[in-house]
Amino acid sequence: MRLVRSCRALLLAAVVMLSAAPAAALAPPQLLRIAAGDSDERIAALNEAVAGGDPKLVPFVEALLADEVKVAGERVFVVRGGQAVDAATGAAAVLPDGAEDVVNNNRMRRQLRSALAATRLFAPEPAQRAKAIAELKDEADEGKLPLIEKAYAAETEPALKAQLALLQAAALISADDAARRLQAARLLADSDQPATQTLLLERLAPGAEADPAVRGALMLSLDKVQARLAWGERLGLLFTGVSLGSILLLAALGLAITYGLMGVINMAHGELIMIGAYATWVVQNLFRQWLPGAFDWYIVAAIPVAFAASAGVGAVLERGVIRWLYGRPLETLLATWGISLVLMQAVRSLFGAQNVSVENPAWLSGGVQVLPNLTLPYNRIAILAFAALVLAGMALLIARTRLGLFVRGVTQNRRMASCMGVNTARVDTSAFALGAGIAGLAGCALSQVGNVGPDMGQGYIVDSFMVVVLGGVGQLAGTVYAALGLGVLNKLLEGWQGAVLAKIMVLVFIVIFIQKRPQGLFAVKGRSAEA
Repeated sequence: MRLVRSCRALLLAAVVMLSAAPAAALAPPQLLRIAAGDSDERIAALNEAVAGGDPKLVPFVEALLADEVKVAGERVFVVRGGQAVDAATGAAAVLPDGAEDVVNNNRMRRQLRSALAATRLFAPEPAQRAKAIAELKDEADEGKLPLIEKAYAAETEPALKAQLALLQAAALISADDAARRLQAARLLADSDQPATQTLLLERLAPGAEADPAVRGALMLSLDKVQARLAWGERLGLLFTGVSLGSILLLAALGLAITYGLMGVINMAHGELIMIGAYATWVVQNLFRQWLPGAFDWYIVAAIPVAFAASAGVGAVLERGVIRWLYGRPLETLLATWGISLVLMQAVRSLFGAQNVSVENPAWLSGGVQVLPNLTLPYNRIAILAFAALVLAGMALLIARTRLGLFVRGVTQNRRMASCMGVNTARVDTSAFALGAGIAGLAGCALSQVGNVGPDMGQGYIVDSFMVVVLGGVGQLAGTVYAALGLGVLNKLLEGWQGAVLAKIMVLVFIVIFIQKRPQGLFAVKGRSAEA
């Protein structure tokens, strides 16, 4: 019985020691050099241990990163969960009085994390090896070169092998031998990573590279890398312009009905967008409180709610104010401008003057990486698809439904439509509510990419009118071309002259264009237009 108890105690002690100790022991002098001393000496010792490829280094480095290492004289200890372990032997130990904590500055922590990544170059899963290569891109140096070369020789995945070759070149670029630096400079010409461009620029800084041949190779490689990265920048600029165009399209589609078809200069259109955004925020909070498990799908429920909220407000405005002002566009401008002020103050009183936060669902967070320097956000892609769906739905409604037929009839000849039995007052209300509802959909989409606040609509009202006027009043196709064209043009000019001057230049362009072609891109054709 006593023997059983003794074995049980020994087994328990062994379990405690294994759970608290590093995986095993490195040489005591090597441990001390990694844990104590000048940062340069510690990094050199760490690189030496990494080059040795000893798997026992991993738990010790993890302990250093967790601030669990102490030094007393020539001995190094790992203290975890109140249990001290001799880092050299792995055996339980009593921590001496006066043991000092090992302090790691930011530079040392970067090197420790880099060392951990280097040891994962031999992980069995390709995803882990790819992650290790990505982590080492900014920290590759000559000290890790032996391990990188060993990983390159053992790698079987062609894509990862190519990345390791570039990583090897990045480590060689700071070698002492000029021939090795020249070889590395030529290898880096095949890279398409932004980090490579940064590395080459650092090596081309004054005083960084003295050898003329190496410097010439670095400049040639930099030109090739920048030419390759320029494609990602161009495509990113194009995507940003199209994304802005889709937002302008959503904001202008509702105005294409209220102004383009009905002739109402609705200065409260931006506030209808704002109402749709706040409706989305309310639905988000309801889901967070009552349906937390389905929170990621709140945006699906918010779309009809935003449409209904803005459409309801639009119907009330039309029946209460707008219906008395048809045929008097300047008076509709003044009336709706006053309504916009009322709506903004109402929102401030109800929800507060500060912006509110609308959170993206998990499936709209992040993005897809197309090129090393080009990532397309999921929320922007979703807005592009959403704008296309809204556009298609609106085109079908205007061209293929009874309501669309009545709206077109009342727009072209109100008296004749009334004589044919069309209830023009009801059609006016329905059309204005439809335009307001589409503005609400724009607010729902905008809540996913920008701030939601009482003044958010003011940033889109002028752009919406510019899109409708430039495209041609009452022309849906013109609205699409104008929105996408202005979005891309605005982003091109922003990259050239900045955001403020870009806005001014776009406005000047539209003024000159309307003077030369008052009917816009697409003119209304027919007897009523020609009369």
